[in-house]
Amino acid sequence: MKTVINTLILVTSLLFGAQALAETPKTVDGVTTIHMDEYNGYFAVQETLAGLKPGKYKFVITNKAKKLVGFLIQDAVTHKQLDVFPIEPGETRTTVVNISENGFRFRCPINPTPWIDVSVEK
Repeated sequence: MKTVINTLILVTSLLFGAQALAETPKTVDGVTTIHMDEYNGYFAVQETLAGLKPGKYKFVITNKAKKLVGFLIQDAVTHKQLDVFPIEPGETRTTVVNISENGFRFRCPINPTPWIDVSVEK
């Protein structure tokens, strides 16, 4: 019985802990901010990308790869480039873009990373 209770406590802690890892993006004056850390071949996003809506977004990207990387963001359907720029080691760059109901996709154009597709609620 004690093992069952300890297991339930562990599972509950993990579930609530996992929810606390990704914050809900904050919106101020109509602009929603998403923070990303870019490493060698992947991005770590601090806020959840689930449930986003069309609108104006501020992306704050920090280079933690210790080498030159870049950030490329496009419309997910038309592939229209919304912004692209390099990021020096340790540097943080910011961009503000309008995301349509098509959603968006992003990747590093310098360091080989796969496209990350993000849909938005319509």
